[in-house]
Amino acid sequence: MIEPLSHLPPHLRARLAAALETGMLARPYAEAQVVTLLGRREGADAVSTALRDLDRLGITGSAAAAWLRSIDAIASRAATPDLVWSGPEVPGLHARDTRRVYDELLGSADHSVLASTFVFFDGPKAFEVLAHRMDERRGLTVTLLLDIQRKRADTSAPDQLVRRFADRFWTTDWPGDLRPTVFYDPRSLELDGPAGVLHAKALVVDDETLFVTSANLTEAALDRNIEVGLLLRDRALALTVSEHFRALIDGGLLQPLPAS
Repeated sequence: MIEPLSHLPPHLRARLAAALETGMLARPYAEAQVVTLLGRREGADAVSTALRDLDRLGITGSAAAAWLRSIDAIASRAATPDLVWSGPEVPGLHARDTRRVYDELLGSADHSVLASTFVFFDGPKAFEVLAHRMDERRGLTVTLLLDIQRKRADTSAPDQLVRRFADRFWTTDWPGDLRPTVFYDPRSLELDGPAGVLHAKALVVDDETLFVTSANLTEAALDRNIEVGLLLRDRALALTVSEHFRALIDGGLLQPLPAS
């Protein structure tokens, strides 16, 4: 009933609360009013319905505004990031472990995973937890963003490099029967040298949790190197990151890896 209100981005929730407090938005909470207030039509009908549901329960506009404010107060505390480290442990300091965070997030994904890494080694080990979760959750949507590198002095055409990478990835590196969707940055394959590479190391799970780290998906980065990252359970920020990557995909700036 109230999910559309709790799922609004924080700035729109604050705008809605202010309108309810001042009476700018009042019963019967017409959809047109909500569209004007939020500046978008998407989700406005659900927000209007949620406000009318609260009204039927006797929750006034000012009370609804106070409840919306409390969501943000709670969210601001819940969104405090956790530091995540790889490397030697420091006595007396608590820190989340990079490999453990990866395994926990991938092993608990319910709806979607978007993962970006610059380098991975030992694909079957690097992707083992994710492949197993895809087998467990058949509806899980998985998108991998990977960098394809041109080795020094290799003058192969870009499409040949992509084909070799795809053949190796699907036959050797990916350990599961169900396959993710994979994208790469074609600029890294230009013959005159890379005009840019896909260097981001990030993980978005269920559009709810965001993990940004300096660590690649390698044993050294996950266990031995000194790497640092931030883990946030912040839906608004997680959505912002996943939507940015999807805009790169929709705009053709990231290309799909051939499936076979």
